[in-house]
Amino acid sequence: MKKIKFLIAFLTVFQTIYSQEESIKQDTLETHNFLKEIIIISKKRKDVDNKKYIKPLSSLDQFLEESSKINMIKRGNYAWEPTINNMISDRISVTIDGMQIFGACTDKMDPITSYVDISNLEKVAIFSGQHGNENGQTIGGAIDLKLDKNNFTSVGSKLVTGFDLGYESNSNTKIIGIEANYNDKKLFLNTDFIKRTAGNYFDGNNNEVLFSQYNKYNFSAITGYKLSSTKKIGATLIYDEATDVGYPALPMDVSLAKAIIGSINYEYSNEKKFINDLETKIYANAITHIMDDTKRPNVAIHMDMPGWSDTYGFYTKIKAKKNNHSFLANFNGYYNKSLAEMTMYPPNSTEKLMFMLTWPDVRTLYSGIYLEDKIFINKTTSAQFSARIGFQNNNIASDFGLGSLQIFYPNLKASKNRFLPSISAQITHKKESFTYTSSIGYGERAPSVSEGYGNFLFNSFDNFDYIGNPNLKNEKSLEFNAKIAYNKNKFKFIFDNSLFYISDYIIGKINTNYTPMVIGADGVKVYSSLDNILQFNTSLNTTYKFNSNFTLNGSVGYNYGKEINGENLPLISPISYKANLVYTKGFFNSKIEVVGAGTQNNFSKIYGEDKTKEYTIMNLDAGYKFYINNDNIILKTGVENVFNTYYSTYSDWKNIPRMGRNIFVNLSYILK
Repeated sequence: MKKIKFLIAFLTVFQTIYSQEESIKQDTLETHNFLKEIIIISKKRKDVDNKKYIKPLSSLDQFLEESSKINMIKRGNYAWEPTINNMISDRISVTIDGMQIFGACTDKMDPITSYVDISNLEKVAIFSGQHGNENGQTIGGAIDLKLDKNNFTSVGSKLVTGFDLGYESNSNTKIIGIEANYNDKKLFLNTDFIKRTAGNYFDGNNNEVLFSQYNKYNFSAITGYKLSSTKKIGATLIYDEATDVGYPALPMDVSLAKAIIGSINYEYSNEKKFINDLETKIYANAITHIMDDTKRPNVAIHMDMPGWSDTYGFYTKIKAKKNNHSFLANFNGYYNKSLAEMTMYPPNSTEKLMFMLTWPDVRTLYSGIYLEDKIFINKTTSAQFSARIGFQNNNIASDFGLGSLQIFYPNLKASKNRFLPSISAQITHKKESFTYTSSIGYGERAPSVSEGYGNFLFNSFDNFDYIGNPNLKNEKSLEFNAKIAYNKNKFKFIFDNSLFYISDYIIGKINTNYTPMVIGADGVKVYSSLDNILQFNTSLNTTYKFNSNFTLNGSVGYNYGKEINGENLPLISPISYKANLVYTKGFFNSKIEVVGAGTQNNFSKIYGEDKTKEYTIMNLDAGYKFYINNDNIILKTGVENVFNTYYSTYSDWKNIPRMGRNIFVNLSYILK
């Protein structure tokens, strides 16, 4: 209750400031969410050359690692799990163009980011904390993967085609991609296909990391048709399939991970009207994920572990402007079906098979509304208020699955309702070369399917089986953010700080009353709640431009996570740093970079962590862009981990070593 009163008081102060300045009209200060970060990906944008400073054909995971807010949990060389503010995927929201999509793997081997490719995307929007609640409930933040949509032409028609070729030496990775994009006055169509094949990679000691191979291909088609000068319709189809995916940090691999993602949308835009923009979309996606241990040696009991996740949803976004207010409303909802099975085959073929539902066909129905108001208070100060109210129902559709959970929870009912509020407020003030941003937020999230309804889910990180707890309370977070940005002449910096006070924090606790299902497991943990935890994240990013050719960039980050008067939390990054020197002249560019982290001393032994050593690696790259007639050719090459350093980071599952020296070559040819 004290938290709610504090929020109301905070909002009242903001409203008082606004009331005193109500007559002042919009001037020079733009209203931005300064706790949002954008990573540009698309090579089709004329104003940004994404091929300039980053490996053009890198995986989406590598693009995301460029963000100061995101760290990636790695279980192999494929499908890394993104975290924001050191909070795992259960605590963040990941959407594709505003569409909800949920993985089908109980072991988190298929994060949402694994079902798209950089060929599909224009940019990635990254939000911190409650500033990411536009598309759904969140605690740590949100990632929205924005699809690449072409524009209509003003005259005539245009066809752009191209291909991409890539090779990486360490894992013998081969990449091939083709694209064809057409647009005219009323129609556009983007199509992309990309295929990636990788073998096992080698660490810094030149040892082969077995079961780190993968094959993946992705196809996308995005189209739009202009009905009038203010109205248009569109459709999207993405098909993504990965096979023979190895996970060296886990006891099982993946024989198939497949996604079909589709949507139809309608858009209205008229800057002269009060409601200047409206978009409504209906969508559906189907995920199939099959874990496989048939290629692993010395398997005590062979297991089949397939999973399925189907989601059907919609959203309607409305934007409006009046005087110095800019409004946004998003009414959205979805229906998700999550089902996962495990069949165990005893070595003695005369014995009966063992079968269980690890996800008992959980049906989730969610609907919510998000409201936002951005206000220009005066020429130097702006504010932003947002709130989301959500309603969620979970229902166990399988009688067999319900009966399995009733062994642990005899009074469990099939259906459970939850009310999920969130609210945030931000104020931004600009003075000369400085921009100051501060914000406060409160939000709640429901337990994930695994946390609420999982049945004997093995976690190789701490070597325990996990059982869900449908009686868990909503996890609640009160957050404070402060950011200072400076930009003048050749120098700029951003100093960013976030503090999270989380109650009813969901985590597994040992229960000695239960016996593990997996052979060799150390015991059973049941998802429970910690009363209160504290997480703090701070980062400093700087840029100094010596002249038109040389630019120096540097960043350092520190993170803290601990129970109040208790244990360290797991997967909290130690101090980390990055520095690079970029040289550009004409169509040539090159970069030398140093990346590293300190020793992880504040690790969480009780949750399966151990100490990771400090490391420093160096990367080099160079690229050149040239033209043949009107066509673009972009060549990029480089060396990652130049000195073949052997290292492992805090987020590498079971201390799996990172890749050693890797030489890459990327070639893109765009025919116009």
